[in-house]
Amino acid sequence: MAKKSIENTLVAGQKVLIRVDFNVPLDGDQITDDRRIQAALPTIRSVIDRGGRAILMSHLGRPEGKGYEAKFSMAPVAKRLGELLGKDVTIPAESCKDPAIAQAVDAMNDGDVLLLENLRFHGCEKRCEADFAQQLASLADVYVNDAFGTCHREHASMTGVPEAMGNKPKVAGFLVEKEIAYLSDALSSPARSFTVILGGAKVSDKLPAIEHLLPKADHILVGGAMAYTFLQALGHEVGTSRVEDNMVKDAKRIIELAAESKTDLHFPEDHICSTMFAEQAGDIEVFDDQIKDGFMGLDIGPKTVARYTQIIKDSKTVIWNGPMGVFEWMPFKMGTKLIAEAVASTTDNGAITIVGGGDSAAAAETFGVAHRLSHVSTGGGASLEMLEGKSFKAVELLDNE
Repeated sequence: MAKKSIENTLVAGQKVLIRVDFNVPLDGDQITDDRRIQAALPTIRSVIDRGGRAILMSHLGRPEGKGYEAKFSMAPVAKRLGELLGKDVTIPAESCKDPAIAQAVDAMNDGDVLLLENLRFHGCEKRCEADFAQQLASLADVYVNDAFGTCHREHASMTGVPEAMGNKPKVAGFLVEKEIAYLSDALSSPARSFTVILGGAKVSDKLPAIEHLLPKADHILVGGAMAYTFLQALGHEVGTSRVEDNMVKDAKRIIELAAESKTDLHFPEDHICSTMFAEQAGDIEVFDDQIKDGFMGLDIGPKTVARYTQIIKDSKTVIWNGPMGVFEWMPFKMGTKLIAEAVASTTDNGAITIVGGGDSAAAAETFGVAHRLSHVSTGGGASLEMLEGKSFKAVELLDNE
Protein backbone atom coordinates (compact mmCIF):
# COMPACT_ATOMS: atom_id res chain seq x y z
CA MET A 1 0.00 0.00 0.00
CA ALA A 2 2.81 2.44 -0.82
CA LYS A 3 0.92 5.67 -1.47
CA LYS A 4 2.22 9.13 -2.26
CA SER A 5 2.59 11.22 0.89
CA ILE A 6 1.73 14.82 1.65
CA GLU A 7 5.37 15.11 2.71
CA ASN A 8 6.49 14.78 -0.94
CA THR A 9 3.72 16.91 -2.46
CA LEU A 10 4.18 20.52 -3.54
CA VAL A 11 1.67 22.65 -1.66
CA ALA A 12 2.98 26.24 -1.82
CA GLY A 13 0.19 28.48 -3.09
CA GLN A 14 -2.07 25.44 -3.52
CA LYS A 15 -5.56 24.90 -2.16
CA VAL A 16 -5.25 21.64 -0.21
CA LEU A 17 -8.47 19.81 0.73
CA ILE A 18 -7.78 17.56 3.74
CA ARG A 19 -10.26 14.95 4.91
CA VAL A 20 -9.57 14.72 8.64
CA ASP A 21 -11.31 12.78 11.40
CA PHE A 22 -12.55 15.36 13.88
CA ASN A 23 -15.35 13.15 15.19
CA VAL A 24 -14.52 14.05 18.79
CA PRO A 25 -16.64 13.44 21.92
CA LEU A 26 -18.54 16.47 23.16
CA ASP A 27 -20.24 17.44 26.41
CA GLY A 28 -22.48 20.24 25.21
CA ASP A 29 -20.08 22.47 23.30
CA GLN A 30 -17.00 21.26 25.22
CA ILE A 31 -14.61 18.74 23.66
CA THR A 32 -13.86 16.02 26.24
CA ASP A 33 -11.04 14.35 24.28
CA ASP A 34 -9.07 16.17 21.57
CA ARG A 35 -6.76 13.29 20.56
CA ARG A 36 -8.17 13.13 17.04
CA ILE A 37 -7.50 16.83 16.53
CA GLN A 38 -3.99 16.43 17.90
CA ALA A 39 -3.40 13.47 15.57
CA ALA A 40 -4.16 15.60 12.50
CA LEU A 41 -1.77 18.43 13.42
CA PRO A 42 1.36 17.07 11.67
CA THR A 43 -0.41 16.96 8.31
CA ILE A 44 -2.07 20.36 8.75
CA ARG A 45 1.18 21.98 9.85
CA SER A 46 3.08 20.40 6.97
CA VAL A 47 0.69 22.07 4.55
CA ILE A 48 0.48 25.54 6.08
CA ASP A 49 4.15 25.75 7.07
CA ARG A 50 5.06 25.17 3.43
CA GLY A 51 2.70 27.85 2.14
CA GLY A 52 -0.33 25.76 1.38
CA ARG A 53 -3.94 26.76 2.05
CA ALA A 54 -5.59 24.12 4.22
CA ILE A 55 -9.29 23.41 3.67
CA LEU A 56 -10.38 20.85 6.27
CA MET A 57 -13.49 18.67 6.16
CA SER A 58 -14.89 16.14 8.63
CA HIS A 59 -18.05 14.71 10.06
CA LEU A 60 -19.05 14.94 13.74
CA GLY A 61 -21.55 12.70 15.47
CA ARG A 62 -24.64 11.37 13.75
CA PRO A 63 -26.80 14.23 12.47
CA GLU A 64 -29.94 13.33 10.53
CA GLY A 65 -28.52 14.53 7.21
CA LYS A 66 -31.28 17.07 6.67
CA GLY A 67 -29.36 20.29 7.26
CA TYR A 68 -27.64 22.24 10.04
CA GLU A 69 -27.97 20.99 13.64
CA ALA A 70 -26.31 23.21 16.24
CA LYS A 71 -25.43 20.32 18.57
CA PHE A 72 -23.31 18.73 15.82
CA SER A 73 -21.62 21.93 14.65
CA MET A 74 -17.87 21.89 14.02
CA ALA A 75 -17.58 25.23 15.91
CA PRO A 76 -15.98 23.71 19.08
CA VAL A 77 -13.47 21.92 16.85
CA ALA A 78 -12.58 25.13 15.00
CA LYS A 79 -12.02 26.86 18.34
CA ARG A 80 -9.78 24.09 19.72
CA LEU A 81 -7.84 23.68 16.48
CA GLY A 82 -7.22 27.44 16.39
CA GLU A 83 -5.80 27.24 19.92
CA LEU A 84 -3.49 24.38 18.97
CA LEU A 85 -2.29 26.03 15.76
CA GLY A 86 -2.08 29.53 17.24
CA LYS A 87 -4.13 31.02 14.43
CA ASP A 88 -7.73 31.67 13.41
CA VAL A 89 -9.68 28.74 11.98
CA THR A 90 -12.90 29.89 10.37
CA ILE A 91 -16.08 28.08 9.29
CA PRO A 92 -17.34 30.11 6.32
CA ALA A 93 -20.94 28.81 6.18
CA GLU A 94 -23.43 26.50 7.91
CA SER A 95 -23.67 24.35 4.78
CA CYS A 96 -20.94 22.71 2.71
CA LYS A 97 -23.10 23.46 -0.32
CA ASP A 98 -23.21 27.23 0.27
CA PRO A 99 -21.60 29.28 -2.57
CA ALA A 100 -19.91 31.28 0.20
CA ILE A 101 -17.52 28.32 0.64
CA ALA A 102 -15.94 28.78 -2.79
CA GLN A 103 -15.70 32.53 -2.23
CA ALA A 104 -13.99 32.02 1.14
CA VAL A 105 -11.53 29.52 -0.39
CA ASP A 106 -10.68 31.95 -3.20
CA ALA A 107 -9.98 34.65 -0.59
CA MET A 108 -7.52 32.48 1.39
CA ASN A 109 -3.87 33.44 1.74
CA ASP A 110 -0.93 31.05 1.94
CA GLY A 111 -0.85 29.44 5.40
CA ASP A 112 -4.55 30.02 6.11
CA VAL A 113 -6.81 27.31 7.59
CA LEU A 114 -10.51 26.96 6.87
CA LEU A 115 -12.86 24.30 8.28
CA LEU A 116 -16.03 23.21 6.49
CA GLU A 117 -19.15 22.59 8.54
CA ASN A 118 -20.19 19.01 9.34
CA LEU A 119 -20.22 16.94 6.14
CA ARG A 120 -23.01 14.76 7.48
CA PHE A 121 -25.43 17.67 7.64
CA HIS A 122 -26.00 16.47 4.08
CA GLY A 123 -27.33 12.98 3.41
CA CYS A 124 -25.46 13.05 0.10
CA GLU A 125 -22.19 12.57 2.03
CA LYS A 126 -23.09 9.05 3.21
CA ARG A 127 -24.80 8.28 -0.11
CA CYS A 128 -21.58 9.31 -1.91
CA GLU A 129 -23.50 11.44 -4.42
CA ALA A 130 -21.35 12.52 -7.35
CA ASP A 131 -22.61 16.13 -7.46
CA PHE A 132 -21.66 16.73 -3.82
CA ALA A 133 -18.26 15.09 -4.30
CA GLN A 134 -17.62 17.20 -7.39
CA GLN A 135 -18.53 20.39 -5.55
CA LEU A 136 -16.04 19.57 -2.79
CA ALA A 137 -13.34 18.53 -5.28
CA SER A 138 -13.74 21.79 -7.19
CA LEU A 139 -12.46 23.69 -4.13
CA ALA A 140 -8.96 22.24 -4.29
CA ASP A 141 -5.75 21.64 -6.20
CA VAL A 142 -4.66 18.76 -3.93
CA TYR A 143 -6.64 16.14 -1.97
CA VAL A 144 -5.30 14.59 1.25
CA ASN A 145 -6.81 11.65 3.11
CA ASP A 146 -5.81 11.84 6.77
CA ALA A 147 -8.97 10.28 8.22
CA PHE A 148 -8.09 6.68 8.97
CA GLY A 149 -11.11 6.32 11.23
CA THR A 150 -13.40 6.56 8.19
CA CYS A 151 -11.19 4.87 5.57
CA HIS A 152 -13.56 1.90 5.55
CA ARG A 153 -16.48 4.14 4.56
CA GLU A 154 -17.25 4.77 0.88
CA HIS A 155 -18.64 8.25 1.48
CA ALA A 156 -18.41 11.31 -0.74
CA SER A 157 -15.49 12.88 1.11
CA MET A 158 -13.59 9.57 1.24
CA THR A 159 -14.06 8.08 -2.24
CA GLY A 160 -16.23 10.43 -4.27
CA VAL A 161 -13.85 13.40 -3.96
CA PRO A 162 -10.66 11.58 -5.01
CA GLU A 163 -12.59 10.10 -7.94
CA ALA A 164 -13.71 13.61 -8.92
CA MET A 165 -10.23 15.12 -8.60
CA GLY A 166 -9.10 13.68 -11.94
CA ASN A 167 -5.36 14.07 -12.46
CA LYS A 168 -4.86 16.39 -9.49
CA PRO A 169 -2.68 15.00 -6.66
CA LYS A 170 -4.47 12.64 -4.25
CA VAL A 171 -2.18 11.74 -1.37
CA ALA A 172 -2.05 10.26 2.13
CA GLY A 173 -1.61 12.36 5.25
CA PHE A 174 0.87 11.39 7.94
CA LEU A 175 -1.75 9.73 10.17
CA VAL A 176 -3.14 7.49 7.41
CA GLU A 177 0.41 6.62 6.36
CA LYS A 178 1.31 5.63 9.92
CA GLU A 179 -1.87 3.64 10.54
CA ILE A 180 -1.58 1.61 7.35
CA ALA A 181 2.15 1.06 7.76
CA TYR A 182 1.76 -0.35 11.27
CA LEU A 183 -1.28 -2.50 10.60
CA SER A 184 -0.34 -3.79 7.15
CA ASP A 185 3.27 -4.50 8.15
CA ALA A 186 2.17 -6.31 11.30
CA LEU A 187 -0.18 -8.49 9.30
CA SER A 188 2.07 -9.15 6.30
CA SER A 189 5.42 -9.78 7.98
CA PRO A 190 5.12 -9.90 11.79
CA ALA A 191 8.08 -10.62 14.04
CA ARG A 192 7.40 -13.91 15.82
CA SER A 193 5.83 -14.85 18.10
CA PHE A 194 2.75 -12.97 16.80
CA THR A 195 -0.12 -12.63 19.29
CA VAL A 196 -3.57 -11.13 18.71
CA ILE A 197 -5.75 -10.18 21.68
CA LEU A 198 -9.45 -9.91 20.87
CA GLY A 199 -12.14 -8.86 23.32
CA GLY A 200 -15.36 -6.91 23.45
CA ALA A 201 -19.00 -7.84 23.63
CA LYS A 202 -19.91 -9.56 20.37
CA VAL A 203 -18.50 -12.60 18.61
CA SER A 204 -20.24 -11.41 15.44
CA ASP A 205 -18.03 -8.28 15.44
CA LYS A 206 -14.77 -10.23 15.68
CA LEU A 207 -15.45 -13.55 13.93
CA PRO A 208 -14.23 -12.38 10.47
CA ALA A 209 -11.02 -11.10 12.08
CA ILE A 210 -10.40 -14.38 13.90
CA GLU A 211 -10.99 -16.36 10.71
CA HIS A 212 -8.60 -14.15 8.71
CA LEU A 213 -5.92 -14.24 11.42
CA LEU A 214 -5.94 -18.00 12.02
CA PRO A 215 -3.33 -18.70 9.30
CA LYS A 216 -1.23 -15.70 10.37
CA ALA A 217 -1.05 -15.46 14.17
CA ASP A 218 0.75 -17.78 16.59
CA HIS A 219 -1.70 -17.05 19.40
CA ILE A 220 -5.19 -15.53 19.55
CA LEU A 221 -6.25 -14.62 23.10
CA VAL A 222 -10.02 -14.24 23.50
CA GLY A 223 -11.64 -12.23 26.30
CA GLY A 224 -14.66 -10.08 26.97
CA ALA A 225 -18.27 -11.17 26.66
CA MET A 226 -17.54 -12.65 23.22
CA ALA A 227 -15.66 -15.48 24.96
CA TYR A 228 -18.87 -16.95 26.34
CA THR A 229 -20.31 -17.80 22.94
CA PHE A 230 -17.16 -19.84 22.29
CA LEU A 231 -17.22 -21.44 25.75
CA GLN A 232 -20.86 -22.47 25.30
CA ALA A 233 -19.90 -23.94 21.92
CA LEU A 234 -17.27 -25.98 23.78
CA GLY A 235 -19.94 -27.30 26.18
CA HIS A 236 -19.05 -25.16 29.21
CA GLU A 237 -21.61 -23.83 31.68
CA VAL A 238 -21.67 -20.04 31.29
CA GLY A 239 -24.52 -19.09 33.64
CA THR A 240 -26.30 -15.96 32.46
CA SER A 241 -23.25 -14.62 30.60
CA ARG A 242 -23.90 -12.92 27.29
CA VAL A 243 -24.11 -15.50 24.49
CA GLU A 244 -25.02 -14.86 20.86
CA ASP A 245 -27.14 -17.96 20.29
CA ASN A 246 -27.18 -17.46 16.53
CA MET A 247 -23.34 -17.48 16.49
CA VAL A 248 -22.70 -20.71 18.44
CA LYS A 249 -22.55 -22.78 15.25
CA ASP A 250 -20.04 -20.32 13.74
CA ALA A 251 -18.01 -20.39 16.96
CA LYS A 252 -17.79 -24.20 16.72
CA ARG A 253 -16.62 -23.89 13.11
CA ILE A 254 -13.87 -21.43 14.14
CA ILE A 255 -12.73 -23.74 16.96
CA GLU A 256 -12.48 -26.60 14.45
CA LEU A 257 -10.53 -24.40 12.02
CA ALA A 258 -8.16 -23.41 14.81
CA ALA A 259 -7.56 -27.05 15.66
CA GLU A 260 -6.44 -27.63 12.07
CA SER A 261 -4.22 -24.52 11.97
CA LYS A 262 -0.87 -23.66 13.54
CA THR A 263 -2.56 -20.94 15.62
CA ASP A 264 -3.35 -21.54 19.28
CA LEU A 265 -6.81 -20.17 20.09
CA HIS A 266 -7.05 -19.41 23.82
CA PHE A 267 -10.16 -18.90 25.97
CA PRO A 268 -10.57 -17.79 29.60
CA GLU A 269 -10.26 -20.55 32.20
CA ASP A 270 -11.58 -18.52 35.14
CA HIS A 271 -14.03 -15.66 35.40
CA ILE A 272 -15.01 -12.79 37.66
CA CYS A 273 -18.79 -12.92 37.75
CA SER A 274 -21.76 -11.12 39.22
CA THR A 275 -25.44 -11.81 39.65
CA MET A 276 -26.20 -8.39 38.14
CA PHE A 277 -24.89 -6.33 35.26
CA ALA A 278 -24.05 -3.40 37.50
CA GLU A 279 -21.02 -1.81 39.11
CA GLN A 280 -22.17 -1.61 42.69
CA ALA A 281 -24.88 -4.25 43.01
CA GLY A 282 -25.07 -8.01 42.87
CA ASP A 283 -23.00 -10.79 44.40
CA ILE A 284 -19.50 -11.13 42.93
CA GLU A 285 -17.65 -14.46 42.77
CA VAL A 286 -14.69 -15.94 40.89
CA PHE A 287 -15.40 -19.23 39.10
CA ASP A 288 -12.90 -21.73 37.71
CA ASP A 289 -14.04 -23.04 34.34
CA GLN A 290 -17.81 -23.57 34.83
CA ILE A 291 -19.98 -20.59 35.83
CA LYS A 292 -22.83 -21.22 38.30
CA ASP A 293 -26.45 -20.51 37.32
CA GLY A 294 -27.45 -16.91 37.99
CA PHE A 295 -23.96 -15.50 37.49
CA MET A 296 -22.60 -13.71 34.42
CA GLY A 297 -18.96 -13.34 33.44
CA LEU A 298 -17.85 -9.70 33.47
CA ASP A 299 -14.04 -10.06 33.48
CA ILE A 300 -11.34 -12.66 32.98
CA GLY A 301 -10.00 -14.20 36.18
CA PRO A 302 -6.47 -14.23 37.66
CA LYS A 303 -5.44 -17.61 36.16
CA THR A 304 -6.38 -16.40 32.70
CA VAL A 305 -4.54 -13.13 33.25
CA ALA A 306 -1.40 -15.03 34.28
CA ARG A 307 -1.53 -17.32 31.24
CA TYR A 308 -2.29 -14.52 28.77
CA THR A 309 0.39 -12.29 30.31
CA GLN A 310 3.05 -14.97 29.81
CA ILE A 311 2.10 -15.41 26.16
CA ILE A 312 2.21 -11.62 25.63
CA LYS A 313 5.59 -11.43 27.37
CA ASP A 314 7.02 -13.99 24.92
CA SER A 315 5.66 -12.15 21.85
CA LYS A 316 7.47 -9.88 19.38
CA THR A 317 4.32 -8.55 17.68
CA VAL A 318 1.03 -7.89 19.52
CA ILE A 319 -2.25 -6.53 18.15
CA TRP A 320 -4.97 -5.78 20.70
CA ASN A 321 -8.59 -5.03 19.79
CA GLY A 322 -11.25 -5.13 22.49
CA PRO A 323 -11.26 -5.11 26.33
CA MET A 324 -11.22 -8.22 28.50
CA GLY A 325 -14.19 -7.16 30.61
CA VAL A 326 -16.29 -4.23 31.76
CA PHE A 327 -13.16 -2.20 32.53
CA GLU A 328 -15.14 1.00 33.17
CA TRP A 329 -16.46 -0.58 36.42
CA MET A 330 -14.13 -0.96 39.39
CA PRO A 331 -14.84 -4.65 40.24
CA PHE A 332 -14.27 -5.77 36.63
CA LYS A 333 -11.35 -3.65 35.46
CA MET A 334 -8.36 -5.74 36.51
CA GLY A 335 -8.30 -8.15 33.57
CA THR A 336 -8.10 -5.35 31.01
CA LYS A 337 -5.73 -3.31 33.20
CA LEU A 338 -3.24 -6.17 33.65
CA ILE A 339 -3.38 -7.13 29.96
CA ALA A 340 -2.75 -3.47 29.05
CA GLU A 341 0.25 -3.39 31.38
CA ALA A 342 1.56 -6.65 29.89
CA VAL A 343 1.33 -5.22 26.37
CA ALA A 344 3.17 -2.08 27.53
CA SER A 345 5.88 -4.15 29.21
CA THR A 346 6.52 -6.23 26.12
CA THR A 347 6.81 -2.98 24.14
CA ASP A 348 9.46 -1.82 26.59
CA ASN A 349 11.33 -5.04 25.76
CA GLY A 350 11.34 -4.33 22.03
CA ALA A 351 8.08 -5.79 20.72
CA ILE A 352 5.86 -4.02 18.19
CA THR A 353 2.47 -3.42 19.81
CA ILE A 354 -0.63 -2.02 18.13
CA VAL A 355 -3.92 -1.13 19.79
CA GLY A 356 -6.87 -1.07 17.42
CA GLY A 357 -8.72 2.04 18.51
CA GLY A 358 -12.17 2.18 20.09
CA ASP A 359 -12.57 0.73 23.60
CA SER A 360 -9.03 -0.71 23.58
CA ALA A 361 -7.55 2.74 22.97
CA ALA A 362 -9.77 4.15 25.71
CA ALA A 363 -8.56 1.41 28.07
CA ALA A 364 -4.91 2.09 27.21
CA GLU A 365 -5.48 5.76 28.05
CA THR A 366 -7.46 4.98 31.21
CA PHE A 367 -4.68 2.74 32.56
CA GLY A 368 -1.89 5.16 31.59
CA VAL A 369 -0.01 2.92 29.13
CA ALA A 370 -0.92 4.45 25.74
CA HIS A 371 2.36 6.40 25.53
CA ARG A 372 4.35 3.17 26.00
CA LEU A 373 2.77 1.31 23.07
CA SER A 374 4.14 1.30 19.52
CA HIS A 375 0.92 2.57 17.98
CA VAL A 376 -2.59 3.38 19.19
CA SER A 377 -4.98 3.52 16.26
CA THR A 378 -7.49 6.35 15.87
CA GLY A 379 -9.96 4.09 14.06
CA GLY A 380 -11.60 1.16 15.82
CA GLY A 381 -13.85 0.12 12.93
CA ALA A 382 -11.20 0.71 10.28
CA SER A 383 -8.49 -1.18 12.16
CA LEU A 384 -10.87 -4.10 12.74
CA GLU A 385 -11.64 -4.27 9.01
CA MET A 386 -7.90 -4.35 8.30
CA LEU A 387 -7.64 -7.30 10.70
CA GLU A 388 -10.38 -8.94 8.62
CA GLY A 389 -8.20 -8.56 5.52
CA LYS A 390 -10.42 -6.01 3.80
CA SER A 391 -9.02 -3.40 1.43
CA PHE A 392 -10.13 0.22 1.51
CA LYS A 393 -11.27 1.93 -1.69
CA ALA A 394 -10.54 5.29 -0.01
CA VAL A 395 -6.86 4.30 0.14
CA GLU A 396 -6.71 2.54 -3.22
CA LEU A 397 -7.84 5.77 -4.94
CA LEU A 398 -4.78 7.67 -3.68
CA ASP A 399 -1.77 8.12 -5.98
CA ASN A 400 0.86 5.40 -5.82
CA GLU A 401 4.43 6.33 -4.97
